[in-house]
Amino acid sequence: MPASRSTGLSSVDAQHDFLRARRRATAAKLIGRLRGEPDDVGVVLPYEEVIAALGFASERSAGLQVVTLDQIVGSVGRGRDFDRRFRPTSGRSRGRWEQIAAAARRGESFPPVDLVRVGELYFVRDGHHRVSVARALDRADIDAYVTEVVTRIDAGKAMKLSDLPLKSHERVFFERVPLPAAARATIELSDPTEYDELAEAVEAWGFRAMQSQGEAIDRRRTAELWLETEYRPVVEMLREAGLIEGCTETEAYMNVAAERYRLLRTHDWSENVLRQVLEGRGRRRRLRG
Repeated sequence: MPASRSTGLSSVDAQHDFLRARRRATAAKLIGRLRGEPDDVGVVLPYEEVIAALGFASERSAGLQVVTLDQIVGSVGRGRDFDRRFRPTSGRSRGRWEQIAAAARRGESFPPVDLVRVGELYFVRDGHHRVSVARALDRADIDAYVTEVVTRIDAGKAMKLSDLPLKSHERVFFERVPLPAAARATIELSDPTEYDELAEAVEAWGFRAMQSQGEAIDRRRTAELWLETEYRPVVEMLREAGLIEGCTETEAYMNVAAERYRLLRTHDWSENVLRQVLEGRGRRRRLRG
């Protein structure tokens, strides 16, 4: 029964609303399994784990706002009662849920909910049932008092639970290698552990740069020098040579940098070094063939 239909009895309609929302939650979970989607695609994001992965920087009150319901994907402390679209996942919340739904059916307005914004994502601090009922009644937005939280790395638009380990390693990388904010999107790895390996490589590069220049260089300056004199020139050479296929630019850089040192025991880059690395890789492929 569509959410817009009514028997004229708000309490009865609220019961139907709840049962429909529960059926939709169950159907969405089943469809996800049939499609082979990861189990965490439909799971509410836990605020505490997200902040632990991204790193808390600061927060401020943003006041009363109108928030699109599709942007509300997380919870502060109550994730187990709802799925990612805030459909109830059990009957634990039924009584409170139906009270709010019946009031909405009678035309009563919702008090604003309390949300925390991280990037473009919103987490419910207070008002889980109101968000759930609003979605069940096909509303597009909701009034909310919003607290904006700034994190050390960006949350992204479609984060899942399984993304948190990668985000955590990414955060630690940028703490060790404090690149300018505008340049951070150029570093992209799919394996969390590779962020650790790259950080170690950049720190080693910085140590060699200090030895060469005969003076101390702080982390921020090291990161900038590595980006401009090592990473970007090498990536450009790889791009011109057609060596960035099936991986990110950062992954291509790490693969060739590791091969360079294995073959030539050098940390320098030049067209001659790149040519020798490519020839060495070619010989290895022919031998394996």
